[in-house]
Amino acid sequence: MELYSDDYFMNEALKEARKAFDADEVPVGAVIVADNKIIARAHNYTERLNDVTAHAEMQAITSAANAIGGKYLNDCTLYVTLEPCLMCAGALHWSHITKIVFGASDEKKGYSKINQSVLHPKTVIVKGILENECSTILKDFFLSKRKT
Repeated sequence: MELYSDDYFMNEALKEARKAFDADEVPVGAVIVADNKIIARAHNYTERLNDVTAHAEMQAITSAANAIGGKYLNDCTLYVTLEPCLMCAGALHWSHITKIVFGASDEKKGYSKINQSVLHPKTVIVKGILENECSTILKDFFLSKRKT
């Protein structure tokens, strides 16, 4: 795997998704990258924080803004294992993030199924990176929930 490729950074987001899985959170992970350096890592915290807004993307946006000392994530890329929901897409719009790379599409709650124009018009979207791996961890999680 080429260093600093979309696959490389999506694998880093998958590491975060595994942390969420192990914490009994919906396994979505995210990293934000600037200048080929990870400036934020996050995963879902909705159960632990009892907060419906504590999605991986929201946690990553806050962490990245703190890392760079400003609210705009110009020249930054978000790698996230699942297509952002409408709430996260709205926050990403306001952050002015340059690029979003996601693994698995969210057929039910993904922003593109609801309102494709919610993202900033200059934001570049790349989808389907490590899609099988990103989908599998979600399927495994929900399958384990149905067994209990």
